[in-house]
Amino acid sequence: MSTTGELPVGAEESAVRTGERSEKRRPAGRRPEGRQPEGKQQAGEAPEKRVTWAELYFDLIFVFAITQVSGLLHHRHDPLGIAQALVVFVPVYWCWVGTTVQANIRDVDTPRDRLGILAVGFTGLVMALAVPGAYGNRGVLLGAGYWAARVVLLLLLARIPGVWRGPYGVGVLVSGPLLVAGGLLPEGPRVCLWALAALCDLSGPVVFRRKLAAVAYHPSHMPERFALFLLVALGESIVGIGASAAAVRLDAAELVAVTAAFTISAGLWWQYFVFAADAMRHAVTVADSRRDMVRRVFQYGHLALAAAVIAVAVGFGETVADPRRALGAASVGLLYGGCGLYLLTFGYTRWMMFRSVATTRIVAAAVVLALAPAMVRWPALAALVTLAVVLVVLNVVEHRRVNAAAAAAEAAGEAVRETPPEAAPEAVGESSGEAAGAPVVGGPV
Repeated sequence: MSTTGELPVGAEESAVRTGERSEKRRPAGRRPEGRQPEGKQQAGEAPEKRVTWAELYFDLIFVFAITQVSGLLHHRHDPLGIAQALVVFVPVYWCWVGTTVQANIRDVDTPRDRLGILAVGFTGLVMALAVPGAYGNRGVLLGAGYWAARVVLLLLLARIPGVWRGPYGVGVLVSGPLLVAGGLLPEGPRVCLWALAALCDLSGPVVFRRKLAAVAYHPSHMPERFALFLLVALGESIVGIGASAAAVRLDAAELVAVTAAFTISAGLWWQYFVFAADAMRHAVTVADSRRDMVRRVFQYGHLALAAAVIAVAVGFGETVADPRRALGAASVGLLYGGCGLYLLTFGYTRWMMFRSVATTRIVAAAVVLALAPAMVRWPALAALVTLAVVLVVLNVVEHRRVNAAAAAAEAAGEAVRETPPEAAPEAVGESSGEAAGAPVVGGPV
């Protein structure tokens, strides 16, 4: 049964299960007269789009690329080193994003597009090989690899009228040449020019917002692809634990450090794949503007999430190998700063999706960042265990709040079903504590 102010059947349960809620809830199939959501088909949704085997193979290249970025950050993780790693990570990430969007809006399970995806994958491999020497003699190679990737993507979409007057054209005409030119410059100017190229790429979806309004995004494919990318980044945290532990003798302290680090990695996974992934899928499905949802939550939000996980992974490499020594400010900044950024990003994504405040995650992020200065002088093992405890407590609290919200929503649904039809609107208002037609509250806030 669907009444004014409720989500379509099944959507409410999804939002409650993930601890999220929608700002606007409408009856199934109804929207303001004369208005259709941007990026959706007016005559009905296309069949669900699944990730192809070519895309999954393509992701394997970026497993290696993320490992290379992680190695660059491990080599130097002072503020300048972090900036350098981020400037290199953006074109790697944006190359992946461009391929994902292209695969989302077109049928890529054809020989031509499979070859195109493989060609972009090869350019990604070239970029990954260039990352360790990006600020040495491989700068031009990094820029050339990225430029080639953008050219291939533009050619794959060449049949779309005016495609070059958009983000894909920016990659070919602006950011690609800037990256190549930057590779010819000394380290300082190179960082500045590459940062400008990254800014051009990231601003493309905003600058061409109106042009992108006509793009029909497949809502199921996009969340799955970005979740897979985050899973690749989380895999780097496992590498950070295992590679460090495998190189040392495993006494009691090392084993406790490995356990704590794995608990942190699993806690980060739980926050996304248990509490957020379904909500993101739901949000992009019901959004009035899928273009804006894709840009804000996926293209930008997941850049921060992946960067945060890479920072935590490098932090593991600094702590698991020698858990008895005190950490320096740089290592604590990676471990605690990365975790804090990860949790704060969920505050951003929830607000973008539902205009709802992610109170528990923001509070947890504040606790993590507040603890960071004290951890500089503590042994690495204590820093790992403390962070693991914070994440476990956070996940337990959110689990209980989600269950309580689900129970409340189920009770409200039972009350509506048992109420005579002529009294249903009044009952809805009473059971939710709000006037009939207002959003039904569900999930922790």
